[in-house]
Amino acid sequence: MVDASLVAILACPETHQPVHVADEATVTRVNAAIAAGTLHNRDGEAVGEAIEAGLVREDSAYLYPVRDGIPVMLIGEAIPLADLA
Repeated sequence: MVDASLVAILACPETHQPVHVADEATVTRVNAAIAAGTLHNRDGEAVGEAIEAGLVREDSAYLYPVRDGIPVMLIGEAIPLADLA
Protein backbone atom coordinates (compact mmCIF):
# COMPACT_ATOMS: atom_id res chain seq x y z
CA MET A 1 0.00 0.00 0.00
CA VAL A 2 1.04 3.60 -0.47
CA ASP A 3 2.01 5.59 2.60
CA ALA A 4 -0.66 8.18 3.48
CA SER A 5 1.93 10.94 3.93
CA LEU A 6 3.15 10.30 0.37
CA VAL A 7 -0.38 10.36 -1.05
CA ALA A 8 -0.96 13.69 0.71
CA ILE A 9 1.82 15.36 -1.31
CA LEU A 10 1.19 13.69 -4.66
CA ALA A 11 -0.85 15.29 -7.43
CA CYS A 12 -1.77 14.51 -11.01
CA PRO A 13 1.18 15.57 -13.19
CA GLU A 14 -1.21 16.86 -15.86
CA THR A 15 -3.82 18.86 -13.94
CA HIS A 16 -2.19 19.09 -10.50
CA GLN A 17 -5.40 17.80 -8.92
CA PRO A 18 -4.96 15.87 -5.68
CA VAL A 19 -5.13 12.08 -5.77
CA HIS A 20 -6.54 9.55 -3.34
CA VAL A 21 -6.08 5.82 -2.87
CA ALA A 22 -8.47 3.79 -5.03
CA ASP A 23 -10.99 1.68 -3.18
CA GLU A 24 -10.80 -2.09 -3.38
CA ALA A 25 -13.74 -2.32 -5.80
CA THR A 26 -11.99 -0.03 -8.30
CA VAL A 27 -8.74 -2.00 -8.10
CA THR A 28 -10.71 -5.21 -8.62
CA ARG A 29 -12.48 -3.78 -11.71
CA VAL A 30 -9.17 -2.54 -13.14
CA ASN A 31 -7.50 -5.91 -12.61
CA ALA A 32 -10.47 -7.76 -14.16
CA ALA A 33 -10.20 -5.56 -17.28
CA ILE A 34 -6.43 -6.16 -17.38
CA ALA A 35 -6.97 -9.93 -17.14
CA ALA A 36 -9.54 -9.73 -19.95
CA GLY A 37 -7.06 -7.83 -22.11
CA THR A 38 -9.45 -4.92 -22.64
CA LEU A 39 -7.71 -2.12 -20.72
CA HIS A 40 -5.43 0.46 -22.33
CA ASN A 41 -3.53 3.34 -20.75
CA ARG A 42 -3.56 6.93 -22.03
CA ASP A 43 -0.74 6.13 -24.43
CA GLY A 44 -3.03 3.53 -26.02
CA GLU A 45 -0.90 0.61 -24.88
CA ALA A 46 -2.57 -2.48 -23.46
CA VAL A 47 -2.09 -2.77 -19.72
CA GLY A 48 -0.73 -6.26 -19.16
CA GLU A 49 0.36 -6.23 -15.54
CA ALA A 50 -2.11 -6.30 -12.65
CA ILE A 51 -1.93 -3.44 -10.18
CA GLU A 52 -1.63 -3.80 -6.43
CA ALA A 53 -3.22 -0.41 -5.78
CA GLY A 54 -3.98 2.82 -7.56
CA LEU A 55 -4.23 6.55 -7.04
CA VAL A 56 -7.34 8.17 -8.44
CA ARG A 57 -7.34 11.76 -9.64
CA GLU A 58 -9.77 14.04 -7.78
CA ASP A 59 -12.18 14.17 -10.75
CA SER A 60 -12.13 10.34 -10.92
CA ALA A 61 -11.17 10.42 -14.61
CA TYR A 62 -7.84 8.57 -14.28
CA LEU A 63 -6.10 6.07 -12.06
CA TYR A 64 -2.33 6.04 -11.67
CA PRO A 65 -1.16 2.48 -11.02
CA VAL A 66 0.92 1.47 -8.01
CA ARG A 67 3.43 -1.28 -8.70
CA ASP A 68 5.89 -2.69 -6.18
CA GLY A 69 4.71 -0.01 -3.75
CA ILE A 70 5.69 2.80 -6.12
CA PRO A 71 3.07 5.12 -7.67
CA VAL A 72 3.60 5.43 -11.43
CA MET A 73 2.75 9.12 -11.86
CA LEU A 74 3.29 9.36 -15.62
CA ILE A 75 0.53 10.86 -17.77
CA GLY A 76 0.83 8.17 -20.43
CA GLU A 77 0.58 5.37 -17.84
CA ALA A 78 -2.68 6.69 -16.38
CA ILE A 79 -5.66 4.38 -16.78
CA PRO A 80 -8.91 6.04 -17.95
CA LEU A 81 -11.62 4.99 -15.53
CA ALA A 82 -14.37 5.74 -18.05
CA ASP A 83 -13.16 2.66 -19.94
CA LEU A 84 -14.33 0.51 -17.04
CA ALA A 85 -17.95 1.68 -17.21
